[in-house]
Amino acid sequence: MAVCACCSKVSAADSLVVAAIQIMIGIFCVFMWYLLMILYMGQIKGVFGTYEPITYKTGCSLWGIIFITSGVSIIRVTRHPSHRQLTCAMLMNILSIIVTIISMVLTVVELSTFESVSYRNYGQAKLGREISRVLLSFYPLELSVAFTYTIFGCVGLCRKNEDIQTAVTEEVEDAF
Repeated sequence: MAVCACCSKVSAADSLVVAAIQIMIGIFCVFMWYLLMILYMGQIKGVFGTYEPITYKTGCSLWGIIFITSGVSIIRVTRHPSHRQLTCAMLMNILSIIVTIISMVLTVVELSTFESVSYRNYGQAKLGREISRVLLSFYPLELSVAFTYTIFGCVGLCRKNEDIQTAVTEEVEDAF
């Protein structure tokens, strides 16, 4: 793992598990977005209109692609650890944290407001809101996974920088 090469607290197996969890959450979010797209596209124009929540309009669940990319970057760092790869994986996880927080806020806003829809679309709107509740339960998991990896990545980078500084200092002292 990226951190295992720099920090002895996290093993390569743990990194791969974290990456797998991120990839699975990302795939789940993308599939839920697809389900919501099918669900909301099938609505019938009624007297009260159709239900199009803010998370659907912004493609919040489609942002799961960022979670998949973060997981892939962790796997790359685990397979081929380097300072540059670790920095890239940490940046992707920081982006995942930001996207997760935005998604959580938009989902809470969606669930806190509900306007009347046509009776024909009520079932679809109700099911869409339930899917949003399920996604809302996965966002804290993604947040904690990305945050944990980022913290350990920072520790790994700091230790690696300290090791480099120590090695340079020892070389200078040996020269004198």
